[in-house]
Amino acid sequence: MFLYYILALLIIGIDQFTKYLTVATIDLYEVVEVFPSLLSWMYLQNTGAAWSILEGQMWFFYIVTAIVVVIVVYYLQKYGRQSRLLSLSLTFVLAGSIGNVIDRIRLGYVVDMIRLEFIDFPIFNVADMALSVGVGLMILYVFLDEQDKKRKLH
Repeated sequence: MFLYYILALLIIGIDQFTKYLTVATIDLYEVVEVFPSLLSWMYLQNTGAAWSILEGQMWFFYIVTAIVVVIVVYYLQKYGRQSRLLSLSLTFVLAGSIGNVIDRIRLGYVVDMIRLEFIDFPIFNVADMALSVGVGLMILYVFLDEQDKKRKLH
């Protein structure tokens, strides 16, 4: 289990480092092209969630994050040894949740910077990616677990 917590700390560190670099080197709303027509960096201060929903509702995010962190740590401790895929998904969710709540507590907003140029998609950060990967892996885990249970019944 220790390695999963180390991985979570590494993801949180990468998230916070990329946010620090963004704030230190890019002006608010400035766009820096990384790969033309594909990817750019844009410093944005997000006081909401994806697509800026629930903007300014910090108390809500604090409560939800606290609940998520407690549940994820509980499941990681209780069921983590049963499946690497489950543990990995929980690790990514944990890291993403903590990465964004650090910003909310420290700054009052989340630093977003990754902008996909080829699609109309919200600007996001490493913590958001970790959350998305974690949820994707969780869906895969549930699907594979259900398939395994069906096989055992037949």
